[in-house]
Amino acid sequence: MALAVAAVLSGLCSNPAAAQDPSTEPPNLVDSPVLGPSRANGSTTARIITPTFARKRLRSKRYGRVIGVQTSWSGQPQTLLVLDSAMRGDRQWLKLLLPVRPNGSTGWVMRDRVVLSRTRYWIDVDVSARLVRVFHRGKRVRRFGAVVGAPGTPTPVGLAAIYERNRQPNPAGFLGPWALPLTILSNVLENYGGGPGRVAIHGRAGASLSDPLGSARSHGCIRVENRHIEWLAAGPPAGTPVRIRR
Repeated sequence: MALAVAAVLSGLCSNPAAAQDPSTEPPNLVDSPVLGPSRANGSTTARIITPTFARKRLRSKRYGRVIGVQTSWSGQPQTLLVLDSAMRGDRQWLKLLLPVRPNGSTGWVMRDRVVLSRTRYWIDVDVSARLVRVFHRGKRVRRFGAVVGAPGTPTPVGLAAIYERNRQPNPAGFLGPWALPLTILSNVLENYGGGPGRVAIHGRAGASLSDPLGSARSHGCIRVENRHIEWLAAGPPAGTPVRIRR
């Protein structure tokens, strides 16, 4: 991700104007199993409606962390990807993908602490091919090139999700008009100019245009053409799965 200096990061983080989530399909999932994320069949997302303790293990109350109703950076409604569900006694619990280190961290929360929605979008990032593919209802609807992490600051791989959608105050700045921070973080850099090292999909403008599409020159982020990031910002909602692979 090309956020090596504070001035660049401030474009990502200062006074972001969050886009409104588009309508999502009613999940009809109360007290019923929640299937894991699926490119073909869609995925369930959970908007946190009250601060809650996310258990690391369903059967243990001792280990876990508190998750709030807002994202940690720009204070947007916190909506996380649901990985699984289970009944314990007379209560339904949901396993969420958490936006924290180590990547892939999960936590179990009670069903009544969230509002569920569905997304039929799926984003696939192929780091080796340096391509982004977007699927909707199992069919590919977009395919475009990207700049990915340099060898020394590689784009981390694994399952992630859209965490925030931040309109940039200066669309001609390094990040372009939009940045979509993900739940996944750099495995190499702990800090991007004051931020937590969070990886994002973002646009290209200014100095970032010196790195051509198809190259591996970022600090871990996925840079795409501005027309594509504008389309992404208007479509897939927070919580949409993003599979990053080699």
